[in-house]
Amino acid sequence: MRNSRLVTRAGLVTLNGPEQPSPIGAEARTVTTEAALQIVAPAGATKSNHPHPAPPGNALPPAADVAILRQRAQALLPRIAEGAAIRELQRDLPYAFAREVANAGLLTFRIPKVYGGPGGTLRDAIRFVIELAAVDSNLAQALRPNFGLVEGLLAAHDNEADRKRWFGRLLAGHIIGNGGVERGGKQGAIQATIVRHGDHYLVNGTKYYSTGGLYADWVSSIALDEAGKETHFTVPRERAGMELVDDFDTIGQRLTASGTTRFTNMRVETDEVRGSFLPRDRRNPVSPVFQLFLAATEAGIARNALNDAVWFARNKARPIKHSSAERSVDDPYVQETIGQISAEVFAAEAATLRAADTIDAAWADNLSNASLTQASIDVAQAQVFTVAAALKASELALDVGGASSCDRQYNLDRHWRNARTVANHNPRQWKAAAVGAWLLKDEPPPTTGLF
Repeated sequence: MRNSRLVTRAGLVTLNGPEQPSPIGAEARTVTTEAALQIVAPAGATKSNHPHPAPPGNALPPAADVAILRQRAQALLPRIAEGAAIRELQRDLPYAFAREVANAGLLTFRIPKVYGGPGGTLRDAIRFVIELAAVDSNLAQALRPNFGLVEGLLAAHDNEADRKRWFGRLLAGHIIGNGGVERGGKQGAIQATIVRHGDHYLVNGTKYYSTGGLYADWVSSIALDEAGKETHFTVPRERAGMELVDDFDTIGQRLTASGTTRFTNMRVETDEVRGSFLPRDRRNPVSPVFQLFLAATEAGIARNALNDAVWFARNKARPIKHSSAERSVDDPYVQETIGQISAEVFAAEAATLRAADTIDAAWADNLSNASLTQASIDVAQAQVFTVAAALKASELALDVGGASSCDRQYNLDRHWRNARTVANHNPRQWKAAAVGAWLLKDEPPPTTGLF
């Protein structure tokens, strides 16, 4: 794993005097321009049978209620924030922090008390996702499969053994990753195969967008059996025949470990195979949660942009020559810009949490079709707004400073890059159009798993 500090050379330039703690990261305070400009490329293959860089262990006792998880989050999040901008510059995957999140039980908000969890609402879980994304959106998205797994287990029927198995693993600090979808062909098409071989199965194929795979103890994926039926399976990361590759080379969300997963005659045991949590012929409570997770990530990115903008205005920015202000914080246009960003953040968080409330209401309504449809509509609206809010907030953040706000060492552009990358997961035009069709024609959103 790469060192998270920038390596300085001769000619050190101390850029900051006394100031408030930087959300951008302590390592950014003293750098050379040459080092700050260094962009690190993907590392290449990491074979899954190699030891996990931050193996499971030392999990805290399961939290009896959400208040305990809130306390743990408040203690951990500031440490994750410190140096996040530098990690992104140097492509330093936060393995240790992913494990700390899991060990603190922060992937278990929704596990019912009867299984040893805190029994939180979806609003509780989404609130934490926003807060995590506000310090490191890469880490937040990388852990998305864990939240989806819990929702799937809650929604499925006749799966008591699966619930006990996976809830127990999450409570013990384990991490679940996604084997990803596939590139090429029609979107969503599957070419990977799983075939019976005696008392087990063999899987072959190549996946991409393997969200969180490199951080995971368990990797979940999907392949077609001999009859062409979608078959889901989850295997330990050490399984021979599986290779996880750090090749996710995008403009943003670079540390989500969303690259390639290759299966080559990988063995899958019969008890590692399961059915789908996402029926394609009817509404379900899992799909809107997966989508709301993206909205929560966008809301967190907007909050992160606000935090960095405030810090920069207070500690770095100088008033323009013709300004009447002696300090940037006294410049009315800087004040207006910060106020605009804050309003975007406020509304994005509110929209996201309101959509979470709608999903909680659907559970209270026994997951009726009407309540699930409304949940999909509300989540779609939240997605449309949070994307716009995150993109606007991340652009305006650069308006609080002069040319120095574009210095590579501060990495302020990461907010826009991250927001843009998350937005491209599912086109917001389709979200808005689905809402319009519902209002105009009572036409419900598709049941493709994206609403």
